[in-house]
Amino acid sequence: MALQNRVDPWGQILASPARGTLMGNRGILHDDDQNVRKTHAHQNWVICVLDFKGKRRQLMAPGRYTELFFPDEATALAAGHRPCMECQRHRALEFKHYWALANRQEASDQVRMPDMDRHLHRERIHRRQKVTWQSPVDALPDGSLFEHGGLAYLVWKGTFWRWSFEGYQQAEPSFTRETVDVLTPRSVVLAFEQGFMPRVVLAGAGVP
Repeated sequence: MALQNRVDPWGQILASPARGTLMGNRGILHDDDQNVRKTHAHQNWVICVLDFKGKRRQLMAPGRYTELFFPDEATALAAGHRPCMECQRHRALEFKHYWALANRQEASDQVRMPDMDRHLHRERIHRRQKVTWQSPVDALPDGSLFEHGGLAYLVWKGTFWRWSFEGYQQAEPSFTRETVDVLTPRSVVLAFEQGFMPRVVLAGAGVP
């Protein structure tokens, strides 16, 4: 039976047998029976690599943080996570650089990770509900995820891809002129516009 530890672009923690390519951390969210009881335990929601210094973990062990999994980086960023400074230091600093250029232009060199986490937290969730914002879909940069008809779609290389845990399926561009609810936080989309390119796994061929 699949554990409840897969994260979708809405930031929901669900059970799925699909494999993930990245891990995440929001603190201890589960009880001793591996039931998820919280959406988060702190504001620094991070994206981690699956293999770091040969460390191995027992999934959802009592008293240890809840290991979350994402199909790719675009999904993790849409959910409101950002790269981890410990296991992805170079990637985290790259993200902070573009995020600061986009959102703190006058003091981009003074942005600290806790400042960014607090900003992202306001954009990602409110009273346990996903925060979205609206934009014309044709104004969204590559890597952005948006909602349409209850489904999530990725903007990528001039096309739209319907999201699922199992992978993306190319979609008909029938909503190219519509205004949509954007799942990726606004400040992250602005970082995409500045040059940060999220990693996308279109085939959904990850590892557990």
